[in-house]
Formats: sequence, structure tokens, C-alpha cells
Amino acid sequence: MDTGFDLRKHGGVDVFLRDCPTRAVLELIAGKWTMLVLVALEDGRPMRFGELRRRLDGVTPKVLTQTLRALEREGLLTRIVYPTVPPRVEYRLTGLGQEVGGLVQRITDWSQANITAIRAAREEFDERAACQPPEAASP
Repeated sequence: MDTGFDLRKHGGVDVFLRDCPTRAVLELIAGKWTMLVLVALEDGRPMRFGELRRRLDGVTPKVLTQTLRALEREGLLTRIVYPTVPPRVEYRLTGLGQEVGGLVQRITDWSQANITAIRAAREEFDERAACQPPEAASP
């Protein structure tokens, strides 16, 4: 399948192909909680689990644990356990994590800067959709 670019420049991977391993990475990064963890840790300061949970309003402990493990598995963050009683655990982005965290931070900044225009477009769309007959509303 030709996707329009030279795969040799990308180590033979092509994200448009079903079995491309980069799709799993994109799926992880595109997750809401992953993006928020990356932004929360993007400044380089380590954070403990409780700090992250308070920062990410609405995340459950289970989902935060799954997200942190997935990021650690992909090499985007490190989990540091200190030998204290009780054990103290901190999370910090790796170099790869810092790189992608910067990209996600820019997306977050863009989202916040453009939320008014996005809401207006959403309202306009919803108003148009409400005025259309049901059969004309489908794509």
C-alpha cells in the first residue's frame, strides 16, 4: 500500500498501515489522561501519585495507575521508589516523555486559546443540525 511517503526515512514504519507498531504509541498519546499526565509532568518536576491525582481532576486511581504504567512501559516516564516507610514513589518524564510532553503542551495551549471559537462552531453546527430533516442530517 502506497501512503505517499518514503518509508525508509521512518525505519520502515507507516502509521497508515493497520499493523504498524506506531499506532499503539499514537493511541496511548492521544488518550485524554495520558495527555494530561504528560502536561502535568512537562515542567520536569517529579510528582507523587497523590499530587498527580489531585492535579488531574476526575481521574480514578485505577485509570491513573494504568496510564502511568503504560507511559513507563513505553519509556516516556520513570517511576522512582525511595526506600522509606511507607515507600515514597515519584514520577518524572524521561527525555522522550519531555519531547512529547512539549508537543502535547502546545496542543493544550492551542485548545485553551481557541475554545471560544470551537464552542461557537459547535453551537452553530448544532443549530443547523436541529433545523435539518432527519434524513438530511446524516453524512
